Amino acid sequence: MKKDKTQRLEDKDLPEGMAHGDFYIGCEFTCGGKRWRCTDVGTRVIVAICLEPAERVGSRVGEDGEHSEEQYISDDPSWFNGPPYAVVEHVFDENDLGGCTPLSSAKEEATP
Repeated sequence: MKKDKTQRLEDKDLPEGMAHGDFYIGCEFTCGGKRWRCTDVGTRVIVAICLEPAERVGSRVGEDGEHSEEQYISDDPSWFNGPPYAVVEHVFDENDLGGCTPLSSAKEEATP
């Protein structure tokens, strides 16, 4: 089946994203409009935590023994210290890497 020239031009204009070799532990990138930090590089996948403010749920027990939950938005940087991390780690496979865009990092800036 022959492709339309318009379709080929649109495909050509799309960003290429990142390759597996572009990732290293600690590098930051964007994907899906969110900022991420790589926490592990596997043979075929990348693992990362989302650095965006997120809803948290706290639980407390009152003096009367009754449990209550509190929901709030947090951007506390201590949640991103690890491992282990206080936030969930997400797995990016080879199909996801094309949608990732690198952010400048200390490693890249240190390279002459």
